[in-house]
Amino acid sequence: MSTSAHDPTRHPDLLAWLTERQEAFDAWAGQTGAAGRLDFGAGSLDVLEVRLRETFASDAEVRARRLDPFVQGAVWYLGEVICRVRGTVWKYERDVDLAADVPMPRLFGPEAPAAVLDTPCVALPEDGPDRALYPLNLLCRSLITQDELGEPVEDHLRDALAEDYLDDEDDFDEE
Repeated sequence: MSTSAHDPTRHPDLLAWLTERQEAFDAWAGQTGAAGRLDFGAGSLDVLEVRLRETFASDAEVRARRLDPFVQGAVWYLGEVICRVRGTVWKYERDVDLAADVPMPRLFGPEAPAAVLDTPCVALPEDGPDRALYPLNLLCRSLITQDELGEPVEDHLRDALAEDYLDDEDDFDEE
């Protein structure tokens, strides 16, 4: 559980962003060209992944365009599917590396330093940020084809639905 005094599921920036994304879903889905296949089921993550790969050449490009409507919609959609399938909830957690006297950055704040987690996550209600999944990071990871040693990597969006997904990974912090 978060050690901060605020409820990470009720952060005002998070609630506003969730409402905005939910209201924009139909238009976003229509713009993806896959509206009829985005049904919040596990298989729809394969559809989203194909669209992601058609749109972006690298994880760095996704990060650079993280405020674009397509990426914002994809972050929300992926997180919503995880919530619905795994029973997680949306949270906006304080970065554990951020000093207590430093204000929490604005959600998706373009001015936030790269090392600060300023994006929403999904986690079980009792879990803290160390057990959370960050949809923006998952989108980026699905585009990485080699690890730092040049070994092939095959991460897929659907993998995040596995109960033991966090147990098989070393690091879920945004790079």
